[in-house]
Amino acid sequence: MSELTTIARPYAKAAFEFAVDKGAVESWNDMLFFAAEVAKNEQVAQFLASSASAQKQADVFVQVCAEQINEHGQNLIKVMAENGRLVALPAVAKLFAEFKADYDKEIDVDVVSATELAAEQQAKLVTALEKRFARKVKLNCSVDANTVGGLVIKAGDTVIDGSIRGKLNRLATALQS
Repeated sequence: MSELTTIARPYAKAAFEFAVDKGAVESWNDMLFFAAEVAKNEQVAQFLASSASAQKQADVFVQVCAEQINEHGQNLIKVMAENGRLVALPAVAKLFAEFKADYDKEIDVDVVSATELAAEQQAKLVTALEKRFARKVKLNCSVDANTVGGLVIKAGDTVIDGSIRGKLNRLATALQS
């Protein structure tokens, strides 16, 4: 997957910069998401892996996407087809979404708790996390009884383990040292 990310990065970056210049970041995000879903389709993936010419691949891909992709998006598809990179479209869409989140100053935060969080608790958590990360926070809450109590918060590379299980594990490690 890292190879596809390396291949996809210049395309995602170019598409993102173009979208920012044109003030069309949201529409580009939607277009790339749709194109990525098309590329993930089994039949389309088999076609892209076939020995069809780049022009034929681009034409078929554009026809499948129809009105979901504008003229500039079609150009991106054609360039990627010419370079044999259409299989990297899902990675391009993922990277574009990451660039968009960074541009919008948003961050996805996964919160795992032992019990379901009430709306008031979620609101307080969002406020505290927005202050900590200086970004707009989108919470993804889940429940895991193994957490025992407290919360485990994951935001990008940052993990905040305030669970009782985590505290017990740290205490056990400290006692064994």
